[in-house]
Amino acid sequence: RRARNRADRPLHSLPSKMPNPIATFDTTEGVIKCEIYLDKMPITASNFIDLANTGFYNGLHFHRVIPNFMDQFGCPYSKDPKSQRSGTGGPPDGAFKNLATGAMEKRSNGGNIKDEFAAKISNEPGTLSMANTGQPNSGGSQFFMNVVHNDFLDWFSPGESKHPVFGKVIDKASFDTMVKISKVRTKDDCPLTPVKMKSVTVA
Repeated sequence: RRARNRADRPLHSLPSKMPNPIATFDTTEGVIKCEIYLDKMPITASNFIDLANTGFYNGLHFHRVIPNFMDQFGCPYSKDPKSQRSGTGGPPDGAFKNLATGAMEKRSNGGNIKDEFAAKISNEPGTLSMANTGQPNSGGSQFFMNVVHNDFLDWFSPGESKHPVFGKVIDKASFDTMVKISKVRTKDDCPLTPVKMKSVTVA
C-alpha cells in the first residue's frame, strides 16, 4: 500500500526546479557561504562556477577592502598579496558552459564576459557583484562582496556604474565574515595582513 500511495502523490508536490548551487569561500578570516543565482543570472553565475571549479580562485588574496563599502577579490595577480598589478587581471580567454541552457559562452579580450543585465537585483548587504573597468563587457573573474547597500552600483540605477549581482550570503555568520574582512587594517585599501582565499568550492 505504501508503494501505491507514493505513486499517487500529486505532481505539484515534486520540486519544480533544481535549487541554486551554494559556493563556500574558505578564507583566512573565516568561511562565507553564498547562494549563486544560476536561475536568474546564468551567464555570470556559470562563469563564476567554472572559475571556481577549475581552482582559479584558490590561493588568491583580497586586494581591495573598504569598511562600510565592500571586499574586492578575484584578480590572478593577487596570488602575490603585495603585487602592484592586483586589480588589473582577469582569467584567460576561452569558453565555458552556460549551466542553465547548455550553450557555450565566451571569455575574450582579456578574459571578459558579456554584461548580463537580466535580473534587477540590487547591491544589497551580503551580495556578490561583478567588478569591471567601467567599460561595457569588461567583467571577468573579479567580483566584490557588498557589506552595505550600494544601490548606486546597480546596473539599473541612473549612475554610470553597472555591476550585476549574481549571489548572496545564506547566513549571518557568512555576512559577519564579509564585514570582518572589510574592517582589517589596510594601506591604500590593501590589507596589511593578507587575507587569503584558501579555496572556493561549489556544490
